[in-house]
Amino acid sequence: MINKSEYDKMLAGELYDASDNELVQMRKKARVWMEEYNNSAYDRQQREMMLKNLFGKIGRNIDIQTPFYVDYGCHIEVGDNFFANFNCVFLDCNYIKTGDNVFLGPNVQLYAAHHPVIAAERIKGPELASPIIIADNVWIGGGSIVCAGVTIGANTTIGAGSVVVKDIPANVLAVGNPCRVVRNL
Repeated sequence: MINKSEYDKMLAGELYDASDNELVQMRKKARVWMEEYNNSAYDRQQREMMLKNLFGKIGRNIDIQTPFYVDYGCHIEVGDNFFANFNCVFLDCNYIKTGDNVFLGPNVQLYAAHHPVIAAERIKGPELASPIIIADNVWIGGGSIVCAGVTIGANTTIGAGSVVVKDIPANVLAVGNPCRVVRNL
């Protein structure tokens, strides 16, 4: 039997120990990057180069306003024409992948991280992570939270302040807490 690293467990959606040295070092690297990025001048070419150095993949024409926060950064993949407004948070303990033409309002939070819901398990310390997938042409309104394991379909709009806890199909307007489809687009 081959023992998985804590990193492998994290990406496999299994319970993992976030205090593992490899994971701590990866988060430290991301913290240094965040400080540099968040203190950089608004020079889109310079910022795109900085994003290329941390993210797993970026498309063309990327604009992420500061401040911007990540856990690791290397599990983030964004397509062409990606925009994130001020104060967005990406807890990328698992993959966060977006298609092309995805726009995020201010204070949008994408949480690939989650924890056991049973208190006796949660207090032991291990965490969980599940990917977030956002298809092409999605707009997520300001102050929205997208939780672990969620997929949002193409051409969908998520209203401001929504809490997305389950998959949202393509071509809809969805709003609320919990976020629900209110009409087809």
